[in-house]
Amino acid sequence: MNQIARGAEAILYKEGELLVKERIRKSYRIKEIDSRLRNARTRKEAKLLGKADKIIPVPKVYRFDNEKIYMNLIEGKLLKNEIDNLDSKKRNEVFSVIGRQIARLHDADIIHGDLTTSNMILNGEEIFFIDFGLGFVSNREEDKAVDLHLLRQAINSRHYLYPNLFSEIINGYKESENSSKVFNRLELVEKRGRYKRKKEQ
Repeated sequence: MNQIARGAEAILYKEGELLVKERIRKSYRIKEIDSRLRNARTRKEAKLLGKADKIIPVPKVYRFDNEKIYMNLIEGKLLKNEIDNLDSKKRNEVFSVIGRQIARLHDADIIHGDLTTSNMILNGEEIFFIDFGLGFVSNREEDKAVDLHLLRQAINSRHYLYPNLFSEIINGYKESENSSKVFNRLELVEKRGRYKRKKEQ
């Protein structure tokens, strides 16, 4: 067993040819509640991955139990570490593809919940979305707009040298049959954010 990464909620390790995601026990929670939460979240993520796998590139789930998800290990590099190595044309193409893939997820009512370039792997011409641990199913335009809004914030924070990246995502997202409604909601979400920041100043 070879540990690859450890986060606040889960450990990733390699077991043979598989990547295993195991949710971490939380000692501050009552044991029975902790077990129930970990089980529910593990199963929810595995099912979301299974649904997303029919739509866009994501890790393929082979099996899961109450605490672990067994999936294929995606070759490639985290997108966050590769952006500076791409020429402008390739960067634009990559982020347009990301927009199209988000549109496909949203049209299937899948909300990723943590869209950042840390949760995307660039493998040749494909971009794999990973870590659906905060994901859920929703047909609400608000939830889809918030998904996009959080991605915009992440890009503006980490990749501020490339101010056009989110515009490329928006261009790709126009593939969605509901893009205009989601964009209208996104505008409202961002207005709320600006109003909140203004009040806090």
